[in-house]
Amino acid sequence: MGKINGCIRFPFISFNGLFAVIGCMMIYGLMKISAYRQQQLEAAGSLGLGWAWVFTISILCIAGLGVFAGRKENALALKIFAGFMVVGMIIMMIFGIIVVVERNELKSDFESGNSETVKTWIDKEEMRELLNKLQQEVKCCGLVSAEDWGDDIPTSCECNSLRGYGGYGGSAGSECKAKPKGTSGPSFIYKQTCGGFIFEWIDYFYKIAMGVCFGFAVTALLGLLMSLLMIHQIKRHDSAAGASFAMTGY
Repeated sequence: MGKINGCIRFPFISFNGLFAVIGCMMIYGLMKISAYRQQQLEAAGSLGLGWAWVFTISILCIAGLGVFAGRKENALALKIFAGFMVVGMIIMMIFGIIVVVERNELKSDFESGNSETVKTWIDKEEMRELLNKLQQEVKCCGLVSAEDWGDDIPTSCECNSLRGYGGYGGSAGSECKAKPKGTSGPSFIYKQTCGGFIFEWIDYFYKIAMGVCFGFAVTALLGLLMSLLMIHQIKRHDSAAGASFAMTGY
């Protein structure tokens, strides 16, 4: 009979075995990404991929340690595993909080309409091209307002639904408005801005990141509790065995 209750030991080993398989799959995926994107990766992308390797290898090694500790019922290995769970839980919680704060700050930037952080995006040529295409497809103008384009509003902001503007039979839901005073470009532009649409997409990835961070934090907490319980059972078993030997000698 083992030192640890099978109802705890087997789920613990299976739990870590599953993460070991996930770690192997992640390594395979990273190898594929590295092979196809080695020449295209920029410095920032390479750094991000490097951290992905560190994260993946850490998952695989810790999961392997958990499988070993559970199978061998090794108290020292379980203590080391528990320590990794504490560190991992703290790190994931910190990252999760950072993601939540950044997400709320970005949402506030889009809603306030006067954030320099959002408005500097339009100074980038890639962002201007993307926004031009988005304005035509989504029927919006500017990130937080049409003034984001300065004095020259592009034709992609042009709104042709004149019947939807003011005195042309418009209503509260009209999609067109007059261009800002002192600007050149189309006479009528889309009333809706693109910031809300862009934030919806960005928020989708933020929610995934939050789910991953807090999900791993909860997983680490469960692993910590299970490892502590197993350590307790090993100590209790060893203590009982020691007492039995002492009584036999007496």
